[in-house]
Amino acid sequence: MALITGAGKESGIGFAIAKRLAADGATVIITDVCADICEGDYARMPSPEELHFLAETIGGHGLVMDICRDESVDDVAKEITDRFGRLDFLVNNAGAGPAPNLLQYMDLAMWRKTLDINLTGTLMVSRAMLPLMTTGGAAIVNTASVAGKRPRSFGGAYCVTKAGVIMMTKVMAQETGALGIRVNAICPGYIMTDMTEWKWGLKSKFLNMTVDEARAEEEAEVPLKRIGTPGEVADLAAFLLSDRARYITGQAWNIDGGIITEI
Repeated sequence: MALITGAGKESGIGFAIAKRLAADGATVIITDVCADICEGDYARMPSPEELHFLAETIGGHGLVMDICRDESVDDVAKEITDRFGRLDFLVNNAGAGPAPNLLQYMDLAMWRKTLDINLTGTLMVSRAMLPLMTTGGAAIVNTASVAGKRPRSFGGAYCVTKAGVIMMTKVMAQETGALGIRVNAICPGYIMTDMTEWKWGLKSKFLNMTVDEARAEEEAEVPLKRIGTPGEVADLAAFLLSDRARYITGQAWNIDGGIITEI
């Protein structure tokens, strides 16, 4: 039984992970907020009906969950308990990077929203689901980012929260190791998602270039000279959740085409 948050977009990393786990034989639950997370968001959230339909395409289940609201997270934990009785795998994938700006000028409401979604939300879901992870081989994967290891102008809130996710992963691995629960993070670089395409569009407007030029500029940074795919990220997540990674915990794995060469 696997739960993946932020998995309501067919083109996103969360759904790619869900699809891969389902193909590997897991019963999958995908969740998303199913509401606009901020005005002018880079991609529309799915409706509850769309979320359920998407889940059905991989033989899974769709549940609406707002990871920033205690009661919403608790309701999902209760439903999983009542319907399935346990949880084997958790992927904390939900995240956002709204309103990029220099830190000194960033709107504090957007700063707090980024913290709530990326960092506090990851903690809230984890602590609600950990009591359900009582079977041997249970594991958690948190979606961080190379932005949590490498500072980026105009993305300070996102960088800070993803760095926090990495440290939360390490602390949680220390605390849950005796329970037999492994916790790792994945740190994607440039991956072809709605968020990445939105970022290229924003960059092209600010720097007076075309979207293709914005993409080419980022591809040039990557030693492998290409943008990664959600499916490639899903392969790494599936490995870290599997028994093949049974002696790996507390690590933050880069998947970025070689941009960052240290763990």
